[in-house]
Amino acid sequence: MLCNDVKRVVYFFLDGSLGDRRKEDFSQHLNLCPDCARRTSVHSRLRNFVQRRLQRSNAPEKFKTRLSRTLRAIGAEWS
Repeated sequence: MLCNDVKRVVYFFLDGSLGDRRKEDFSQHLNLCPDCARRTSVHSRLRNFVQRRLQRSNAPEKFKTRLSRTLRAIGAEWS
């Protein structure tokens, strides 16, 4: 695998969606190429950071109730 190949498939590797042979080629390339290993590490840390920041959270019950009432009122006005 070449550096350009690594750049093109790094997110597939991080997602675990590469086939076994490609995953092995990718890993072997990282062992031989410190630049690609460093770049893959940066992509991995960035991906983990974004996933932590985008974790799902629930709205407070009071907000949900107010929003439902408002939407029903708007719906009634349009009817």
